[in-house]
Amino acid sequence: MAWKKNSAISLLSLAVLLALPTASASRASLSNLLSTVSSFDDPRMDAQDLAFYLATHGFDATPQGGYVEVDLGGDIYKLTPNGAAPGLASIAG
Repeated sequence: MAWKKNSAISLLSLAVLLALPTASASRASLSNLLSTVSSFDDPRMDAQDLAFYLATHGFDATPQGGYVEVDLGGDIYKLTPNGAAPGLASIAG
């Protein structure tokens, strides 16, 4: 009897855990983007590197030549690597 109870609890726990990433996934926001690009400096970062960095941090980022397009729920932002300036990129809406 205890085995059945433990199996039911384990199955229920697994179902909850599988549902959590979908339920807790939040859409990236402009404030998250600003925080991410201002977190540190890298004067050698180019658009390819910036797009990769942003994608690994959950943003929909696409390199476009010398800048990166980031789609935040339909709003497109253009990020240009800063080079020696503070932060990783300048953001234009």
